[in-house]
Amino acid sequence: MSALTAPATPRAYPSLRAAWIPMAALCLAFFVEMVDNTLLTIALPTIGRDLGAGTTALQWVTGAYSLTFGGLLLTAGSAADRIGRRRVLLWGLAAFGLISLLAAAVGTSGELIALRAALGVAAAAMAPITNSLVFRLFDSQELRTRAMTVMIVVGMSGFVLGPLLGGTALAHVGWQWLLLVNAPVALVAWLGVRKGVAADDPAGLTQDRLDLPGSLLSIAAIGLACLTATSGVEHGWTSPWTWASGAGAVLALVGFLRHERRTAQPMLDLTLFRDGIVRGAALAQVGTAIAMAGVMFSLILHFQYAYGWSPVRAGLANLPLIATMVLAAPLSERLARRCGHRVACLVGAVFLAGSLGGLAWGVEHGYPAIAALMVTFTFGLRTVMTICAVALVSAMPENRTSLGAALNDTAQEVGSSVGTAVVGTLIAVLVTTVLPDGTWTSDLVASFFHGERVVLTTLAVVVGLLVGVGALSLSSSRAVDEHP
Repeated sequence: MSALTAPATPRAYPSLRAAWIPMAALCLAFFVEMVDNTLLTIALPTIGRDLGAGTTALQWVTGAYSLTFGGLLLTAGSAADRIGRRRVLLWGLAAFGLISLLAAAVGTSGELIALRAALGVAAAAMAPITNSLVFRLFDSQELRTRAMTVMIVVGMSGFVLGPLLGGTALAHVGWQWLLLVNAPVALVAWLGVRKGVAADDPAGLTQDRLDLPGSLLSIAAIGLACLTATSGVEHGWTSPWTWASGAGAVLALVGFLRHERRTAQPMLDLTLFRDGIVRGAALAQVGTAIAMAGVMFSLILHFQYAYGWSPVRAGLANLPLIATMVLAAPLSERLARRCGHRVACLVGAVFLAGSLGGLAWGVEHGYPAIAALMVTFTFGLRTVMTICAVALVSAMPENRTSLGAALNDTAQEVGSSVGTAVVGTLIAVLVTTVLPDGTWTSDLVASFFHGERVVLTTLAVVVGLLVGVGALSLSSSRAVDEHP
C-alpha cells in the first residue's frame, strides 16, 4: 500500500503498539506545535540584533503566535467536526511546514511577526485535532487514557524543551533554522497521519453549518483576552491599551454568549456546560495551565537571573518535570483506578497546591529542594491533566469530539496567559520592571526571592481552589468513562 493512500486499518486499534504509526505521527505534530510556543524565546536577543528590532517588536514575535493560536482553537475544532478531523489536520500540517520555509526570506521584524501569526493559525488547526484523533484511535477507555498520557507527556516535553533546544541550536546555526526545521518535521507527521489515520466516517461528523458569526466573536474574545494579559505585563494594568483590549474581550464574550444561545446551530452548544463533568474538567484545566505557566516563567527567571545559569543549563534544570511526567504515569493510573476520578483529581489538587506552597519555601533553599518539589508538582499536574482531558472529550457527543479537545486546549491556553500575566505582573510590582543583565546584586536577589515567595503562594491558593472545585464535579468512575 502506498504511503499516500488512506489506510485500510480498522477504526479501533487493539493496542498502542499496533497504532505506532498514527501515534508517532500525531505525537510529532503535537510536539512541533508545542515546542514552537517557546522555541524562539531563547533567540530573541539574537533576533533583535539581526533585525534591528526593539523590545516591543520582540514581544510581538512571541505574542503574535499565542494570539492567533489561542483565538482560533475553538473555531478549528468546530470546523474539524464538520469538514473532517483528518482532513483539517493534514491541511494544518501542510500549512505549518510551508509557512516555516518562509523564515529563510524574513528580513524585518514586521515580516517575522506576520510569519509567527500565520504559524499560530496553522497550529490552531493541529492542536485540538491531534488530541481528538488520538482519542478516536481506540475503543478501550484504558487505551485512551494511556494514549492521552503519551500525548500530554510529548506536549509538555515540547513546551519545556523549547528553550533548551533553541539555546543548543543557536550555538551552531542561525535563528532562522529554529523555524526552518519545522518543515521536514511537519512533512514526516503529514505522511504518518496520511498512512496511519483512517479517513473520517461521515456518520461521525456533524452536519450543522459552520457558525461564522460565532467563530468571529470567539476569535475576538479569546484573542483580545490574551492581548489584555500581554498588554498588562508590557504596558501596565492601568494603560489605555490594556483597558481597551480588556473591554473589547468582555464585549466580544457577551456577544458570543448571546449569539450562541439564540442561533439554531451554535458553534459551541452552551447547554453542554450543564454537564458538571464538562464544566469541572474545563475549570480544572485552567488551573493546571495557570500552575504550569506560572512555575515555568518563574523558574526560567530564577535559574537564568538569580542563579546566573546559561540557557542550556537552565533548560536541563527543568528535566525533573519531563522525567516525572513519564515515570509517574503508572502511579496516576493506579490512583484513578483505585479511588475514582473525583478523588484522584482532588489528590492531584493537593499535590499541586502543596508543591506550589513548597516552592515558595524552596526558592531560597537551593536547586535540590526545587527539583524535589518539581517532582511532586508534576505528579499532581500529570494526574489532573490526563484525567480531565479524557473526561472532557468523553463527555462530549460523538460528533463533537474535536470541539471537546479544542475546549480543553482553549482552557489551557487561557490558563497559560493568566499564569504568565500574574507572575509577570507580580514580579514587576514586587521586584523590578526591568530585569538587568549580568550578575545580580545580593539585594536584588533577595528582593527577587521575596517576590517569588509571594507569587508562588498566590498561585498555590488560586490553583488549589480552581482544580479542587473542578475535581468535585467529576464522576467517581474508576474507568476513563466520564459520561454520567
